[in-house]
Amino acid sequence: MTHVTDSPRTVLRTCPLCEAVCGLELTLDSANRIAAVRGDHADPFSRGFICPKGATLGHLDSDPDRLTGPMIRDRATDAWRAASWDEAFEVIRERLPQVSAEFGNQAVGLYLGNPNAHTVAGALYVPLLIRALGTRSLFSASTADQMPKQVSSGLMFGDPLTVAVPDLDRTDYLLMMGANPLESNGSLCTAPDFPGRLKALRKRGGRLVVVDPRRTRTAKLADEHLFVRPGSDAYLLFGIVHTLFAENLAELRVEVNGLDEIRAAAADFTPELAAVRTGVPAETIVRIARELAAAPTAAVYARIGTCTAEFGTLTQWLVDVINALTGNLDSPGGAMFATGAALGIVRSRPFRTARWGSRVRGLPEAMGELPVATLADEILTPGEGQIRAMVTVAGNPVLSAPSGARLDAAFAGLEFMVSVDRYLNETTRHADVILPPPRILQSPHYDFALLNFAVHNYARYSRPVVPLGPDEMSEAEVMARLALAISGQQPQPGLDPLTVIDEIVIAGTLHKAGVADRRAELLGDNTTEQRLDMMLRLGPFGEWATQPDESSEWRGKLNLQVLLDNPHGIDLGPLESRLPGVLRTASRKVELAPAEMLADLVRLRARATAEQPEMVLVGRRQLRSNNSWLHNVGPLMGGSNRCTLQINPEDAARLGLTGLTVVKSAAGTVTVEVEPTDDIMPGVVSLPHGWGHADSTQAVARTHAGVNANALTDDSQVDAPSGNAVFNGVPVTLSRA
Repeated sequence: MTHVTDSPRTVLRTCPLCEAVCGLELTLDSANRIAAVRGDHADPFSRGFICPKGATLGHLDSDPDRLTGPMIRDRATDAWRAASWDEAFEVIRERLPQVSAEFGNQAVGLYLGNPNAHTVAGALYVPLLIRALGTRSLFSASTADQMPKQVSSGLMFGDPLTVAVPDLDRTDYLLMMGANPLESNGSLCTAPDFPGRLKALRKRGGRLVVVDPRRTRTAKLADEHLFVRPGSDAYLLFGIVHTLFAENLAELRVEVNGLDEIRAAAADFTPELAAVRTGVPAETIVRIARELAAAPTAAVYARIGTCTAEFGTLTQWLVDVINALTGNLDSPGGAMFATGAALGIVRSRPFRTARWGSRVRGLPEAMGELPVATLADEILTPGEGQIRAMVTVAGNPVLSAPSGARLDAAFAGLEFMVSVDRYLNETTRHADVILPPPRILQSPHYDFALLNFAVHNYARYSRPVVPLGPDEMSEAEVMARLALAISGQQPQPGLDPLTVIDEIVIAGTLHKAGVADRRAELLGDNTTEQRLDMMLRLGPFGEWATQPDESSEWRGKLNLQVLLDNPHGIDLGPLESRLPGVLRTASRKVELAPAEMLADLVRLRARATAEQPEMVLVGRRQLRSNNSWLHNVGPLMGGSNRCTLQINPEDAARLGLTGLTVVKSAAGTVTVEVEPTDDIMPGVVSLPHGWGHADSTQAVARTHAGVNANALTDDSQVDAPSGNAVFNGVPVTLSRA
């Protein structure tokens, strides 16, 4: 529906497209379409920064291929038709509970995609779906991305959401591994204008060292770039740890357990061994260890390139071991912990993994979910607990998960599937019902998750700026009605399911906090906003906080009205030391040597002498792309945003490769155009993530189809402690097409 106003107007929003949380200033025309996008210069965190993705928000918002109402598929003809909300939920109410009744709750799986981390509905109402399904068959994009970091943080700090981020604005030395924030805008490190912050680091005399098998845009900005063999990062980091102990450079400033154990573990992992596995000279590894120890402040930061590898959790663990050993953990300019303004989950027990395992392969549970690398197994393998129905929310695992073709076939054989998604894509085409959320401008925005990983404490809330039409439903309402349908129930006359659910949550939270009598004080146009108000008031800066202090001018003052009165966002101050307060370990100390990490060293030692493949595949990020869902935005396509196989010219010449090339792995084969470039090290090739739209219903994406890199990745290969999929370091062979 088009909502018409008298004249153009300017509104403020937080960009929802990546983790940078940039403030935007949008000009809406008289039909409430986005006519212009600018960075919000009054935002104290992003200060006017905007990237090409944010600049094209209007094209995404008005995408003609975006679904505007529920869709139902006729299985006999595979044809789609529009449906009313009531009809769509009735089909779900009739079909999905039947599967649970006949085969048990575990026969229904739930997959959550990356965009859930960027929406209010994803944060507040996904738990409602999980409870309604009553299943342990839970999967998400986390095990195709950051689970190693969350597992290592959980083991070291007792809470997987207690993640240390580099204090970018105050550090003197930054060692960055497997990250390319000039194109990704940052990940598990919320930092708008990451490029500007890195330039400022160098301008104030700091040093930036980037370790990556590709000479990325970030690497080209650095003082030093080191090529490293994919998947070998843990050896390099252990070489640094070995040197810190061997040269008595360690200087702990936080209380820890396991110092002797980590010293003993590092004894075998010498810089010389690391050099053989990584390709980085031993003397360079030793020098970096000395530089980290000598710098006034320093931080090590490693991201998706290291997480999505064979030893992802070991690598993330060693990152924070080094941050601790150099005296930089929880210290200004080092690796610190953000203070999110909204009340989060308060963990009462130390984190642990593998409380249960997957049915077919016994892969470990982590944070309540199973590895997406075994989702196809769980669907295709007969037996008790076999997944026979799926619910997917804002995800496209056919393109984003390993062994994509196998998962595609698995979804095709499901008895029933429902998707909450704005597109008919490579995954949702298998659904029986698609429930689309409304336009971005019709949804509220608060970054519940991402602000817990910010490099500066900050808060901002965006109200919906375009009203819902009479036939439209908010994403929160969609989730509430879906949960009701999953449970086999219909809405009761005169009762709004969303309001009923929110009131239960509000009452329970206020009672637990000891302020049940203050329900009437909560502000907001609806119960969703009232929940946000409650979380702000009970959060560390809130007016109902139990232990406010004066380190920030906002402590003891925050509520929803304060955010509404400050629509550009609020600067809540620099990161502060938070240990031991945020620790949830049994010892209330940082655990430097968790048993799970020491046990996984058996794998690392065994790999140290293994033969290395001649050619391996890695992924790559692109500035004008975001996973699989921005490929239908015309202005973002073309230029550097192409699906090509990057290869070192020496390898291309040696193998006689030009034009189209066949790439083969243990999992599959693709044919793709090669792009020789000195920006990738010999022995490595790179494909971008999220392509493969040949059969898409989206016109622009189909025209620029590319190939699915995950036709080559192998779902049998995972990082053992976390179950995370392995996308980097995949052995491949190349031949002329």
